[in-house]
Amino acid sequence: MGRRRNRTGVFAAGPACRLAQGLLLALVLWLGALPARAEPDPAAAARAAAERIEAASRALEDASGASNRIAALTETVRAFEEGLAAMRSGLRRVSIREQVLARDLDAREQEISRLLAALQMMGRNAGPLVMLHPLGPTGTARSGMILADVTPALSSEAERLAADLREVAELRALQENAAETLREGLAGIQAARSELSLAASERRDLPRRFVEDPIRTAILIASTETLEGFASGLSEIVGEELMPYDPPVLTSGLRMPVQGTLLRGFREPDAAGVARPGLIMATAPRALVTAPAAATIRYRGPLLDYGNLLILEPAADMLVVLAGLAEVYGEIGQVVPEGAPLGLMGGVAPEHTELTAGDAVPSRRRSESLYIEVRVGQEPVNPGDWFVFDTAFNGD
Repeated sequence: MGRRRNRTGVFAAGPACRLAQGLLLALVLWLGALPARAEPDPAAAARAAAERIEAASRALEDASGASNRIAALTETVRAFEEGLAAMRSGLRRVSIREQVLARDLDAREQEISRLLAALQMMGRNAGPLVMLHPLGPTGTARSGMILADVTPALSSEAERLAADLREVAELRALQENAAETLREGLAGIQAARSELSLAASERRDLPRRFVEDPIRTAILIASTETLEGFASGLSEIVGEELMPYDPPVLTSGLRMPVQGTLLRGFREPDAAGVARPGLIMATAPRALVTAPAAATIRYRGPLLDYGNLLILEPAADMLVVLAGLAEVYGEIGQVVPEGAPLGLMGGVAPEHTELTAGDAVPSRRRSESLYIEVRVGQEPVNPGDWFVFDTAFNGD
């Protein structure tokens, strides 16, 4: 009844049986083409970032009573910056993963519905009639072998669907809970920056290498037309020596002074065709700038169109130029240790609503830029030969 003879005399399957066989064959091919599950886990990355922000919050409390408060606050600000960057990156990955799963489930909705309909149709018919193959016992045995192969695949696919649905629910819950974590992290980093600025402005215990000659410096600023001319003239200005100084012997491998993304390389022309002999780093608003090595502050203040300029002398005949800061710590002639806070970038710190995973363009949050130039023997050299571009300092 469920089958009929065709022109060749061979029994042909009925409509229900043909539909079930066709769907089972399509399912086998479909399961073989499924993409592998994504690695690594974006949810785990977001949770790890939240733990880093929580640890930075505890560090802020400890820094208030630390003996070396400036060093402790500097590390706390760094921890907050890295934790918030990791959280933003993790939330973007969470959002992308959730969207991929949603599209995948939507794309498979029709096939899953057809499969369920076929299985329900098969379930309403008597088992022997459905399993009976038109080619006789041999065909029936072969059909049984196919079904035996397909059944584990069906079970595996059901488990995969359940896991995907659970992951979607977990990712959505993680995004909902992330707002509070970001709010706490931003409040913590703002408090740490404020305390650091106050502590750095009150610091007077740094050793001084020489006393600034303000008259000669003012004349040099008035007569200079380029940063190169100013840096060359500055090397010739040496005030009264106050302490013996044995500058370190530097090699490559210096840590970048700011967390950010490389925007323009050494002598790489900008949109206007201007090629500067330094690097430009895109940074987040209010990012912390630190000393890449122990160095003497040779100059701090505004110059030309560079904004606030900071010139460090980490070794004899070597200058590190940092331009674009909004706040600068320290005084001319002071010797700052490696990792000491030098200042903050400008801009307005974003609210937590601006740091959600929906913003898939991290460059929107890199609104500030720091110019970095290294000069050896009066000549600019490629800063990339001296600094290490850690991946943690290039992500968002």
